[in-house]
Amino acid sequence: MSGRRLREAVKSEFGSHGTAGMDVVIAGLCNVYTHYITTYEEYQVQRYEAASTIYGPHTLSAYIQLYRGLARAIAMNTVQDLPSGPEPPLFNVTSLTLVPAVTPDRAPGNKTFGDVLQEANVQYRVGEVAAVTFVGANPRNSAENTTEHNFLTVERYTNVTGSWQVVQNDASWDTRFYWTKGSSGQSNVTIEWHIPSSTESGIYRIQYFGHYRRLLKQFYPFEGTSAAFEITNL
Repeated sequence: MSGRRLREAVKSEFGSHGTAGMDVVIAGLCNVYTHYITTYEEYQVQRYEAASTIYGPHTLSAYIQLYRGLARAIAMNTVQDLPSGPEPPLFNVTSLTLVPAVTPDRAPGNKTFGDVLQEANVQYRVGEVAAVTFVGANPRNSAENTTEHNFLTVERYTNVTGSWQVVQNDASWDTRFYWTKGSSGQSNVTIEWHIPSSTESGIYRIQYFGHYRRLLKQFYPFEGTSAAFEITNL
């Protein structure tokens, strides 16, 4: 309805200045600065879109007023006389960041990145949660150094091929990835798999993939693998 009222207002403005029958098309490009634009009536109800109309109940009226002025200037060939309007503020995002720097990673003594600290159980039933804790590294290292990367996979052993097949990853609804930051650059990663009822019986394992950082922004990939465990439907 907001779009219809805006189109009708622009069409009417052109028509009143000698350009009748104008076809008005709104290109609904996304703009995070304006968010939703509802009608005054819809704003009073305050459902999702209305509550997200962040500039108040007269947002649409303000747009219509401005677009009428633009349409009038186009129809009368006076665009050059329009005021330039206020300049938007310049947000120089490179001058300041509140995100702490990533420090070099360290593994505990006698351990290396990807080693298992807390192993999965030998057997689970559907509906239970399989969990494994690894020696980890800051996940930002991986996010900043690869565009296609899984932090974790859940894999099922296939007897026919004698290989492991990925059945879920970090994009799956049933997996969880928890990074726990410790001291002196050490950290742990706990991976949970909330085993869904549709899971087939069989042998499974969980793998963890990451990158650890050394000084001078040197990054090294690593992976960790849990022991194999059994899933039963009993």
